Amino acid sequence: MSLLQQIQTLSQNYSESVIAYRRHLHAHPELSYQEFNTAKYVAEQLRLAGIEPQTIATTGVLAEIKGRNPERKTIALRADMDALPIEEANQVPYKSTNPGVMHACGHDVHTSSLLGTAKILQQVKDQFEGTVRLLFQPGEEKNPGGASYMIRDGALKNPQPISILGQHVFPLLPAGKIGFREGMYMASADEIYLKVIGKGGHGAAPDLAIDPIVIASHIIIALQQIISRNANPRQPTVLTFGNIIGHGATNIIPNEVNIAGTFRAMNEEWRESALVKIKKMAESIAEGMGGRCEVDISRGYPYLENNPELTRRIRAAAEEYVGKENVFNIDITLGAEDFAYYSQVIPAAFYRLGTRNDAKGISSYVHTPTFDIDEDALKIGPGLMAWMAVKELELP
Repeated sequence: MSLLQQIQTLSQNYSESVIAYRRHLHAHPELSYQEFNTAKYVAEQLRLAGIEPQTIATTGVLAEIKGRNPERKTIALRADMDALPIEEANQVPYKSTNPGVMHACGHDVHTSSLLGTAKILQQVKDQFEGTVRLLFQPGEEKNPGGASYMIRDGALKNPQPISILGQHVFPLLPAGKIGFREGMYMASADEIYLKVIGKGGHGAAPDLAIDPIVIASHIIIALQQIISRNANPRQPTVLTFGNIIGHGATNIIPNEVNIAGTFRAMNEEWRESALVKIKKMAESIAEGMGGRCEVDISRGYPYLENNPELTRRIRAAAEEYVGKENVFNIDITLGAEDFAYYSQVIPAAFYRLGTRNDAKGISSYVHTPTFDIDEDALKIGPGLMAWMAVKELELP
């Protein structure tokens, strides 16, 4: 039996365990930087597989699987562990038991899949040369991003891996399909917070007040012109405000309005320019209308660029593993991922694991209360990543 066939067989054999990992994690989600029990569970499962873990970045886990000649080279594999502040609407046996918290972005899948990958690689470690470093990271969903803490604490040092791979669920592709994109793939993501300050008063006497709601409305509309009149139309970018709070009433003008949004871009020069414009325009409009605007920009993740050569190689490995007919090109997205931090340090490739099944009614997108996956994807994901890692380590 070839190594490829061994890995495929092990992935199938371990699938029940991997699904059990996933269901446990799904039922016990933890928010960003609070993944203490999740990290403990991951460490326990690694030890049961004969792999010794260590704590990193407070709630992260790092472990290594050493093949023959382990110093020859190292490759890193990454999974994220945090959940989202969403109340789950699914009626499933593994429904979240933590009110208001849900694995609605598939991080339970990523973590369980990498645990499966670890078990597979541990079984075949005498058949490859080099070391596989496993990174189970916290806080992907919240600035500044757990990847930045993992890097800070040495996850990519002693020695530096030749490359890093990351896998993410993709509910737009059916289970069994894998998606790749070379080069620029995901956007930078910055959080924009505006506090528009006026002077409260009676709704019937606006002349005695400075209405922050009117000022806020002008700011929101005007800021869209930064995109429509300044952005290069060939470079995807977006500015969206998803939260506006003004504690007034039908006849009460509030003292202030708070606005929160996101700015996303795929060009660092434009990103810097746009953030300056956002701040200057918001402040100027508020001042011109007699109020004031405090602008707080929380710098988020950089853009994510998939190393073209690495992506081509792991795509070829995926074609060997699942068949060329099950491998697809995917489009650029304005979604963001803190995996981008790794891509700024070493060659990186972030690919997508199909999880959709319309026949089973599994079609909801990520970050929704009804998100779920076809768990058949977990028969493929662990072995696929193991095979990609082995192929990378075989390179001269």
